[in-house]
Amino acid sequence: MRVPALSFGAGTFAGSGPLFSAWGRSDADEARRLVDICLEAGVNLFDTADVYSDGASERVLGEAIRGRRDAVLISTKTGLPTGDGPGDWGVSRSRLIRQVEAALRRLGTDYIDLLQLHAFDASTPVEELLATLETLITSGKVRYTGVSNYPGWQLMKAQAAAARDGRPRFVAHQVYYSLVGRAYENDLMPLGADQGVGALVWSPLGWGRLTGRIRRGTPIPEGSRLHETAAFAPPVEDEHLYRVVDALDAIAGETGKTLPQIAINWLLQRPTVASVIIGARNEEQLRQNLGAIGWSLTREQMAALDAASDVLPPYPHTPYRQQEGFARLNPPLV
Repeated sequence: MRVPALSFGAGTFAGSGPLFSAWGRSDADEARRLVDICLEAGVNLFDTADVYSDGASERVLGEAIRGRRDAVLISTKTGLPTGDGPGDWGVSRSRLIRQVEAALRRLGTDYIDLLQLHAFDASTPVEELLATLETLITSGKVRYTGVSNYPGWQLMKAQAAAARDGRPRFVAHQVYYSLVGRAYENDLMPLGADQGVGALVWSPLGWGRLTGRIRRGTPIPEGSRLHETAAFAPPVEDEHLYRVVDALDAIAGETGKTLPQIAINWLLQRPTVASVIIGARNEEQLRQNLGAIGWSLTREQMAALDAASDVLPPYPHTPYRQQEGFARLNPPLV
């Protein structure tokens, strides 16, 4: 599956509730304009999920791409709870088929290019899951499958089971990865390199922390979504954030690029990263983020960002960084 370097996160479409309304509230007209801009720039992959604003994101995305389905790639996710009933969560055979059918109706299409499991469901046997996904693929309703926010051992277990049983393997993993969140590199990046699983990066700006508006000695600015959504965000220590922002500021002075553009460009040069999902509440934000492509950070600038964002990983990875004997056995990808 060939994807663009940047893709668009449609979680900003029709936002409702405390989390998604803070992301964005684009109606169908504005969504159509944002899709126009994306396609003009070569960005043709649009990512959404059934839990985004209770399916409203999928509906608005469907309206925005109406009449040009063949020009776009649709990625959607399922598996998280959508209600309180026993059949309202997970990826059992019955629920997975039901959720895909509902997503197809909301999107106004007869197939999904990339279906991703939004979270690991410990209650569904991997054999049942893979058999159901194979049925959806052979029926033409799904083209490719992936996962999101999966533990490494469960993703590897699924890949091994698929190889053993001759079923389609997962090709993508939608992950949190940024200059202030590099835990992806410890297990999931080597797994992706080994298994040919491309990373689709969500929240490349560290949940809005790398916009350049958050700095030492200043409060979180008004209008930042962190006021409403910090409880949902991966945690970041303040000093770590400020150290990264200082490094971004220095490179911004050298390149004339914005901090978000630099942070996204850094991700695009990392191993296994297939596409970085950008979000935008409006046209101005979208055009700013699109400025992250068409140029590259130098080796020296990449090294400076690597050093500023580096943290010692937890055990069992720690000795591979601290002790020469361990390090020689496991050279890093980057």
